[in-house]
Amino acid sequence: MNLLPPKLRVIISGGGTGGHIFPAIAIANALKKLNPETEILFVGATGRMEMEKVPAAGYKIEGLNISGIQRKLSFKNLFIPFKVFQSIMKSRRIIKAFSPDVVIGVGGYASGPLLYAATAMHIPALIQEQNSFAGITNKILAKRVQKICVAYEGMEKFFPKNKIIITGNPVREETTRIAGKRTEAANFFGIDPHKKTILVIGGSLGARTINESIGNSIAEFKKNDFQLIWQTGKSFSEKAVQLIDQLEYKGVLTYQFIQRMDYAYAAADVIISRAGASSVSELALVAKPVILVPSPNVAEDHQTQNAMALVNKGAAILIKDSEAQSTLISSVINLLKDENYQRSLSEKIKTLAIGDSSERIASEVYKLVKNIDLK
Repeated sequence: MNLLPPKLRVIISGGGTGGHIFPAIAIANALKKLNPETEILFVGATGRMEMEKVPAAGYKIEGLNISGIQRKLSFKNLFIPFKVFQSIMKSRRIIKAFSPDVVIGVGGYASGPLLYAATAMHIPALIQEQNSFAGITNKILAKRVQKICVAYEGMEKFFPKNKIIITGNPVREETTRIAGKRTEAANFFGIDPHKKTILVIGGSLGARTINESIGNSIAEFKKNDFQLIWQTGKSFSEKAVQLIDQLEYKGVLTYQFIQRMDYAYAAADVIISRAGASSVSELALVAKPVILVPSPNVAEDHQTQNAMALVNKGAAILIKDSEAQSTLISSVINLLKDENYQRSLSEKIKTLAIGDSSERIASEVYKLVKNIDLK
């Protein structure tokens, strides 16, 4: 007896950043888990991160020659309408050749033309909005698609209320499985599992303001005998190594990029992070006390909106990027000395976690296409 749901042909479109790509891959994996015969094609923007990351995850991808509008006055903006038109035409060709049952948009440059073409061809469509402040592409597409999966409450100010389903943001599951790993993690990093430890993650490229704030006050960690696991990104890596060498304290470690994020999360007592949607969703599942320093260099200041969704529920501390140099280190030290506040932050952020987001979205896909409820 075959208990698998029907196999589907699915196009998933979007990308540009890890915050769009990793959820897209997680959704694809969830659909393949339901039925391994499901066929999935990704459509991304030529030259962007997804053209490398998606094939590495085992999926085929087609590229569109599409880019965003430059915020500053630029001659390149004159070509945007032509690129959009060309991308819509290529999207139509891709759709005709692949013949999908459904298309899924995760935000990013390629998502717009592909879903515009698909909905014009009367193919069922679903979008996933990661942030608490909707991106322009998804706001435009909202009128054309049947379902909108979101991670935050109050999204009806951007989208039709009857289309919204709260599913949370899909995350990389392996990074949030940290139960019982603290000693193992301490051995991995070569640190003392009994000492207070701070984890700094500014994103895969690092975060200049966070890095400079840590670097300028690095002696405070030695003074208070706190340990630091510091992901700097590439640009600040050399400077961080110099600072640590001068400090002569074994408790401060620096990495360009941390491969074993599960160990980093498990070792941490307090986490300092940017407030990208995927990061916030991971942090809720990790359920450690968090200080968020939203990046000011993102569209619509959406990282501040993401952070405030937690702060308003007492689930995180927010420090403005412009104030980090003067207040970040003192805030983290004060937090590490306040066990009750740490416990409160952990308990409240845990209530916001959704651990089965990709499965929820996959279920909504089947409801949309085959009218099958998998719950």
